Amino acid sequence: MIRLFRQYVSPRKLAFVVGEGCLIFAAVALASVLILDSDAGVLFILQVHWPKIVLVAVIMQLSLYFHDLYEFRQSESTIDLASRLIQAVGITSIILAVIYFIWPDLIIGRWIFFISLVFLLFFVVSWRLLYALVIKKRIFSETCLMVGSGDLARDILKEIEEREDLSYDIRSVVIPEDLEESISARVPVRKGFDGLCDMAEAENAESVIVALDEKRGVMPYRELLNCKIRGINIIDGESFYERVTGKLLVEKLNPSWLIFSDGFRKSKLSRASKRLVGLVLATLMLILLSPLMLLVALAIKIDSRGPVFFKQERVGEFGKIFTIYKFRSMVADAEKMTGPVWADENDPRITRVGRIIRKLRIDELPQLWNVFKGDMSFVGPRPERPYFVEQLKKKVPYYNERFSVKPGVTGWAQVMYPYGASEEDALEKLKYDLFYIKNMSLLMDLVVIFHTVKIVLLSRGSR
Repeated sequence: MIRLFRQYVSPRKLAFVVGEGCLIFAAVALASVLILDSDAGVLFILQVHWPKIVLVAVIMQLSLYFHDLYEFRQSESTIDLASRLIQAVGITSIILAVIYFIWPDLIIGRWIFFISLVFLLFFVVSWRLLYALVIKKRIFSETCLMVGSGDLARDILKEIEEREDLSYDIRSVVIPEDLEESISARVPVRKGFDGLCDMAEAENAESVIVALDEKRGVMPYRELLNCKIRGINIIDGESFYERVTGKLLVEKLNPSWLIFSDGFRKSKLSRASKRLVGLVLATLMLILLSPLMLLVALAIKIDSRGPVFFKQERVGEFGKIFTIYKFRSMVADAEKMTGPVWADENDPRITRVGRIIRKLRIDELPQLWNVFKGDMSFVGPRPERPYFVEQLKKKVPYYNERFSVKPGVTGWAQVMYPYGASEEDALEKLKYDLFYIKNMSLLMDLVVIFHTVKIVLLSRGSR
């Protein structure tokens, strides 16, 4: 896999996305050449109009992304995919119509967009059918052998089976000879580590994934060393799981893995850069969004009694307690009778205006003041309440490590996992939080913000 923004990306999927972008460009370019004056020459037309063609291609590909058409899972039906593709084309048409109304000079020419839609749908559908065939036939997949037993091996197999676009093909799972348990119904299981390298070479395996829950007294060191010397890549199971899921399997991690693994670098320069970017953006957004925030405050005051802003203590960097600010979306004194509780779906304490601003994430806007003050960053683990932190630290492994960075208005866990309201959800979100802390960078922050915009626009995950 290729590492981009400290995340691993399937080269096959990257080629698919880039290839589709080129095909969308080709569809618009072909329509332009057919409609515009052919006497000028094809190269001249492309030279003059390529920025306008790129605009259409970029808007179209963004629309495909925002409709989840770059996520490939087994549960998706053909009807659902076709529906989302039509919606993406429709949204592209609307956005371009607005852009052309505001900037008429960006219009390529009459009827070009409509003609290009025909080519575009043909190219995109054909390309996706071809990619589906590539996935089904496991073409351009990295062939692997897995040495594993227990939950880690099952979790890895589950991820690969559910996410069709992962370019890994696990040919066999090798387990200890004395083990009597089922690992997979789809992948052949072999017993005994003798001749492991011969097995790998017979399967043309490029890598051996070591996914043993218990390594002490079980790890076939001699066989794995022999494979390494013979040019076969050896991948630690926990690292492989991080690579394909974007999270850390904290239940299975030893402290030594965290200590010796790559990442967790937080230089003074990166911290200063993140703080400077946060300060500048928070200042600009507080100024630009002040009219909207004033209207929201007025709506809250009219809708229900109580203060406009909701203030609450949260745990920040290094365990420091700070006050977080939000627009009040629940009735006043919502926890007076219940004490500290997580919000439920369709929570009766939420007001009419509160339901709207929570759905659109507008209730989070006052946290820009927290970013301005330096209590929070734009991107980081979400700050939790001291009451829940004390409970979770006792029950969730490595929970205290999430306080090594400033909390964020949004975060990797928020864009990768739905709203959490239980200890199980807290554990799952910690897996993503630790992945972010391990791999954090300004580029990764941009990725998180980009995902956040998508989630907000589609009104996902709010309660």
